[in-house]
Amino acid sequence: MSDNNETAGPVNEPREDGPVRKVGTPSPAEDNTLLAQEEYPAPAGAGEELDEREAKRAERIVASFFLLAFAASVAFIVYFIGWSGRDGGMHGIHRAKESNLWLGGMMALAFLAMAIGVTIWVRRLMTSKPIVQERHALEADTGTRRAFTEAFLEGAEDSGITKRPLLRRTLLLAAAPLGLAPLVLLRDLGPLPEKKLRHTYWGEAVKAAKAKGRRGVRLVVDGTNKPLKVSDFASPGGMITVLPEGIEENAHHPMNEVAKAVTILINVPADQFKPAKGRENWHVNGIVAYSKICTHVGCPAALYEQTTHHILCPCHQSTFDATDAAKVVFGPAARPLPQLPLGVEDGYLIATGDFPEPIGPSFWERG
Repeated sequence: MSDNNETAGPVNEPREDGPVRKVGTPSPAEDNTLLAQEEYPAPAGAGEELDEREAKRAERIVASFFLLAFAASVAFIVYFIGWSGRDGGMHGIHRAKESNLWLGGMMALAFLAMAIGVTIWVRRLMTSKPIVQERHALEADTGTRRAFTEAFLEGAEDSGITKRPLLRRTLLLAAAPLGLAPLVLLRDLGPLPEKKLRHTYWGEAVKAAKAKGRRGVRLVVDGTNKPLKVSDFASPGGMITVLPEGIEENAHHPMNEVAKAVTILINVPADQFKPAKGRENWHVNGIVAYSKICTHVGCPAALYEQTTHHILCPCHQSTFDATDAAKVVFGPAARPLPQLPLGVEDGYLIATGDFPEPIGPSFWERG
């Protein structure tokens, strides 16, 4: 025991940084703990009693900020629906910077004015009486429920929301447009496709060609608009992007129609090609055409492996078998790439009809 005491040193020996507490004495920190306090200081605020003259002045200030928030949110909606639609507006690139500035500024002003108004309300119009919550059993009896009701009504009275109709009405007025703003923003998602994606310009071009006594519309190379002969695409393993002839001159909305009609042409070795039932005549000596739009989320399926004859989409690695009706062999795509029926006329490759199923992602079909 003596050895241990000599090692530990005297219990009451003072240290340079202050005295050492004797073993068994109460800690001096107990008097400073939050649990030892019997009275809780009231939070900073307007005090337990309000100066009605100052309260009326603060009420007008808060109402002004709420009205400013209402005006800013209404301006946001008006600009979004009205002025942003001019000259391309939200759906163009020429006024995107201006639209972002005005829309973001109006929405920021609305939320800022609301926040300032609520802050002033709490700081200047709500009393700061201390509230002590006693903890009892979870089951509430009649007296507890009555006490809660009285406390709730007292709190509502202290907040001023019941006796100050100007604040209540302007707050509801400011909050109403902000609740409608997310619904208005749905407009920026664009119109629903409806049934527009179930048909492409290939069908219109084929009808126009047949009206002139031809079997179909010629395929042209994307970028050069040069009609494509069978002899120009005779080497197996090749892939090229094609469009219907005359699409840029005759389509009502050329860019939109090009985006829907873009097609990949692949030369698959004839001995490895497995045409789908009923589509035995849709290829020309192994030359087959599929929609370039991936059926997963619409990315361009623009990669082709000559050794495996697989079409790949670089976005999410959906893989389609070009030899077997572009069926899905890997990835998240849910259905094959739509196939375009092909034929030959005067040595040129032609399309004899439109895609038999909707192009693009499966959810586009639901319009």
